[in-house]
Amino acid sequence: MARVFPFRRHLKLSLFSSILALSICAGRGVGQDRVEPVRLEIENLGSIEGSDQWDWWQARTAYVPGVKPRWVTTLSETGKATSHDFHDIYQSTSLDAGRTWSRPARIESLRRTKQADGYEVAPGDFWPTLHSKTGRILATGKTFNFADGKREVALREKVAYAVMDPKTGAWEPLRFLGMPEKDHGGYRITGANAGNTQRVDLPDGDILLPVRYWRDPKKYNFTSVVARCGFDGETLTYKEHGSELSVPRGRGLYEPSLIHFGGKYFLTLRADHTGYVTRGKDGLHFEEIREWLFDDGKPLGSYNTQQHWVTVGGGLFLVYTRRGAGNDHMFRHRAPLFIGQVDPGTLRVIRKSERVLIPENQATLGNSGVCRISEKESWVTCGEGLMRLGKRKGQRNKVIFVKIVAK
Repeated sequence: MARVFPFRRHLKLSLFSSILALSICAGRGVGQDRVEPVRLEIENLGSIEGSDQWDWWQARTAYVPGVKPRWVTTLSETGKATSHDFHDIYQSTSLDAGRTWSRPARIESLRRTKQADGYEVAPGDFWPTLHSKTGRILATGKTFNFADGKREVALREKVAYAVMDPKTGAWEPLRFLGMPEKDHGGYRITGANAGNTQRVDLPDGDILLPVRYWRDPKKYNFTSVVARCGFDGETLTYKEHGSELSVPRGRGLYEPSLIHFGGKYFLTLRADHTGYVTRGKDGLHFEEIREWLFDDGKPLGSYNTQQHWVTVGGGLFLVYTRRGAGNDHMFRHRAPLFIGQVDPGTLRVIRKSERVLIPENQATLGNSGVCRISEKESWVTCGEGLMRLGKRKGQRNKVIFVKIVAK
């Protein structure tokens, strides 16, 4: 049975305790503005504990403002013994700004179900966000498909989504986004999904949703795009997509995340060997990708896991894990979880701005999510993962909530 832990203490760390007298104009063109450092404070909120049988993983939070604001977190019920043992989707709610959380409750319409062909299908990798135009929470993600309930078949994945009405708290059944048969290059779009991707909602209600797919069913290599979709409060509809981004190495480019900042769109992409970043003017078409670097020109060291965006206090930030932090004992160096301010001109992380957002504690922290509360506040939600590989094997995992405030 899950345990809910109340808020116990505040942990406030100044990410920029003093004004950084940095020369961060290196690599910039003549006449470009210097990045102003943003001073942040970090506060630990309450946590949600897993059970003896299940971990809570791929946890992310949506904010519902109002006279009585609410924070709704979706969680994937995940087995402890092996990766991708995903089952039902649960939700937990806070009415006191994350200090305490309700006991996670199963969302009946989002259960893992057995199909007529013998496959078991589980929704997963969800990211819920309030869609302001319709007032509905739209959670986007993917399906996990298991032949005979055991063997995962990635080629059957779909862009999955679910809608919740905050007025009633009721979730609609799982639905799927129809994608075109072929991409701009004439390649068949196979196994498309939007798992773990950070979207942008436009003022007219349209959605810019990052999606990845296979071009060649025989080659495990992803291409990533941003799809513009319509949403009427019930149905998500594909309209168009732009640049088709990939690399031939490993699994290509996947788990893309998008943000709008300073009149431009920034896209970060996972690859097996490193992380990539690009930008564009319309959220669909992007410049040539480049590897994530620090402002001193050295590689960021983030690889084979997600990176996500935070915009707060007039600054652009990246949330990531990386090598080189005394963390060689961690699976794929997926802890601690860092935050660093990004120079939008050079597309590099300012090294002196980097701070630990969530410390390493023998669990991976690569599967995080961002919830924007206001121009001055955002939250990061992260479920501890793969504890069977560390010294905490057999213990219960936690979903950790961290508040970031610009001062």
